[in-house]
Amino acid sequence: MLQRTISVALLAVIAAAGVYWWLSAPAVGLATTGAAHTPNLANGEEMFNAGGCASCHAVPDQPDRTRLGGGVAIKSPFGTFYAPNISPDPNDGIGRWSEAAFVNAVTKGVSPAGQHYFPAFPYTSYQHARREDVLDLFAYLNTLPRVAGKVRDHDVRFPFDIRRNVGIWKLLFMDGKPFAPDSGRSEQWNRGAYLANSFGHCAECHSPRNVLGGIIGAERFAGGPNPEGEGWIPNITQKHLGDWSAKDFAYFLKTGELPDGDSAGGAMKRVIKNTSLLSEQDLAAMAEYVKSLPPVDGPTPPKRKEGGS
Repeated sequence: MLQRTISVALLAVIAAAGVYWWLSAPAVGLATTGAAHTPNLANGEEMFNAGGCASCHAVPDQPDRTRLGGGVAIKSPFGTFYAPNISPDPNDGIGRWSEAAFVNAVTKGVSPAGQHYFPAFPYTSYQHARREDVLDLFAYLNTLPRVAGKVRDHDVRFPFDIRRNVGIWKLLFMDGKPFAPDSGRSEQWNRGAYLANSFGHCAECHSPRNVLGGIIGAERFAGGPNPEGEGWIPNITQKHLGDWSAKDFAYFLKTGELPDGDSAGGAMKRVIKNTSLLSEQDLAAMAEYVKSLPPVDGPTPPKRKEGGS
């Protein structure tokens, strides 16, 4: 009887391990080849700025935002991640990557070696980007300076450092759906919705997260604790920005100046350095979309201490 019990338990463990290994594998349907694409470098640069690539991947403490040697520390409740080198360097960057490898990295979160990237890389938003825009971005990145040097390993505690676990996480928090335009909305609104929810990845910071680090869908865009551990990210639905006009928001993305005369602070200053370079049309589109977000109650920010700065 004991031997039978042990055998059944062993088979159950083996079966569970098999299911885990299957579910945690890199996503199926990875890109291999696709239709030939003639890159639009101007559009690639627009996607580069919309995605804020320089904020994470530019080498710290130097003025050139196109030197994408990585190294920026990204703090999280699970540890500290370090943005990789995405310059066209053939040894340390993406200089030897194929188009398909880049599409898989950006939209699936899978490396050329077939490993999961950690979701500090916001591919949960980038998954909604159009293939042609991803390829234009890739072409633009390959025009930038080569930067030699590998970035240090992530400092993430167990068990969150196990990349296979990310496969399970993706099943929970990625839908794999491309952006679907709303036929009842204007072309400008749809452009803003696309940028905000794909390359712009606004919800990645402006939404609260659960204990596993996934965005709480019912409170999307409703603000919450800064994932990096300091400060509070504001609610950008009409619950908080009801007094803003679309022009106010476009002007904020262009200049960092708020309607009350104050200016952006914290991580948003880095965002503005990128959005300030977007076309006037894309700024207006993103502003129209954000202005349309219905009011959503989010987490309550902590009260400021009396006499605090």
